[in-house]
Parts: sequence; C-alpha cells; structure tokens
Amino acid sequence: MHRNASTTKTSPPRSHVATALIAALVANTALAFGPLFVRVADVGPVSAAFWRLIIATPILFAAAAAMGERPMAAGRGRWWILAIAGVVFAADLASWHIGIVRTTLANSTLFGNSASLIFPIYGFIVARSWPSKSQVAALLLAGIGGGLLLGRSAELSSQHLVGDLFCLLAGVCYALYFMLMARVRATVAPVPALALSSLATIPPLFLLAIGLGEQIVPHLWWPLLALAIVSQLIGQGCMIYALGHLSPLVIGIALLVQPAVGAALGWIIFDERLAPADLFGAALVAAALVLVRQGAARPKVQPAD
Repeated sequence: MHRNASTTKTSPPRSHVATALIAALVANTALAFGPLFVRVADVGPVSAAFWRLIIATPILFAAAAAMGERPMAAGRGRWWILAIAGVVFAADLASWHIGIVRTTLANSTLFGNSASLIFPIYGFIVARSWPSKSQVAALLLAGIGGGLLLGRSAELSSQHLVGDLFCLLAGVCYALYFMLMARVRATVAPVPALALSSLATIPPLFLLAIGLGEQIVPHLWWPLLALAIVSQLIGQGCMIYALGHLSPLVIGIALLVQPAVGAALGWIIFDERLAPADLFGAALVAAALVLVRQGAARPKVQPAD
C-alpha cells in the first residue's frame, strides 16, 4: 500500500528520488509527443483533449483498483480541490491544444512550459525558505537556457502570435494545476490522484468543445488512442508520481526537457531547424538538471484541510 506523503519525514530515500527523477524525464519526453497526435487527429483540438481523458480515465481507475487502491474513497474530503484542479487542467489542455494547431511544434512546447519558471517559485513560498547556492545556480542555468530557447522561439513566432499566446496561457494553467495536485498528492497515491483529476477534467472539456462547435466524433481513432496512452497514461502518470517525491524546483527544471524534446521532434519531422542557440540552451538545461540533483529532497507540503 502506498504510504501517504504526509509522513513526518522530509527527505525520501535516495532510491525514491532517483526513480522519481527518471519518471519526471520520461513524463516530459512522453508529453512532448502530444502535439504530434493533436495535429493529425480529425477532431477539434479541445475534442482531442476530451477523448484523451475519456479513453485514459477508465484505465486509470482499473489500474488503481488492481493496486488495491480505492480512488473515490481516497478523494473523500478532497473533492473541492480536485474539482478546481479539473477545471484548471481542462483550461490547460484546451488552451494548449488550440495553440498547437496555430503555431509550430517547437513554439507550442516552449511556451506551453512556461510553468517551468513559475512552479519553483511556488516551492520556495511553501517551504518558506531561500534557495540554496546550488539551487540558485541551477535556476540561473535553467533561466539562461530557457531564455535562449524562448528567444529563438520568439524569432519564429511572428506569424503564430495567437497560437503562442494560447500556449502561454496553458503554461500558467499548468503551473496552477501542479500547485493543486501537489496538495492532493500529500495524502493520495499517484494513480488514484491522476484518476480523480482526470475524471474531474472531462465535463468542462466536453462543454467547451460543444461551445466551440468542434467536431467531436472522430473517424480516425489511432491519434486519439496514442494521445491518451502516451500523454495521459504515461506522461501525466509519471509526472504525478514525480510530484510526490521531488521538490518543485526539480519538477520545474525537468519541465524544460519537454520543449527541448519537442523542438527536436519538430526538427526531425517538420524540418523546423534548431539554431546553435537552441542547442546551447538545451545543454544549459541539462547542466541545471545535474546540478540540482543533489538538492532533490522534497520539501514539506502541508496536507489539505
């Protein structure tokens, strides 16, 4: 049985930290493939997000049951925060998917991950402490690397301004979603937490897709199945696990892996060339990940009331 994260220990075993760091990297790699499936789907972008969750949510509940977990019971007393998380995650997915079809693959992942600069700040506020020297150095490296990547993206985005703005909005919503789910993960195991948040996200996505007049019923199913399995089950599943064992600083810097992978995919599949600044920025982000590894212990997060 999963041990709740509200234990008095503030530093998880090293093996848990290492596993969680790998999970965060796998999550961001999987999530970087999402825009590919959204682009080739024959439904509207918000409808694609709706199907992503409709397909994945029953599997998540079945997986939780197979692990001996009871998601509905685990969510008792947390429904208010899960409902808010569902609306925020729906706003994130809707904004991001709309932006994906209006801008380049690199731009969508870069701007969509502006949460990487917001979430670590939240972690320092929760911990009520200043970052250590190594954490400051890691943030500086990540900031410079991210700035180079975003600067290059800005050069490419003059014809895709609307899409970029939607992706930026998604990044803000993504950070809020992480903040909410970090509180849920203080007392709920990762798979039930993801199942409950996914369930809460379905109704607002469905209403939004109808309100936008999108095509909802697909003719081509494989992109939606891939989106559900790769992005929701693997990507979000690994990310929720990592949230329970890593500090917000590490989660935030790991998020920068996603735009690096997205830019590489754009280069290989859509011939969106990477400039030297892109490569240098990705190298700085990788260096930041190595540097911050030594301070990867999770800070205290108070359980929700």
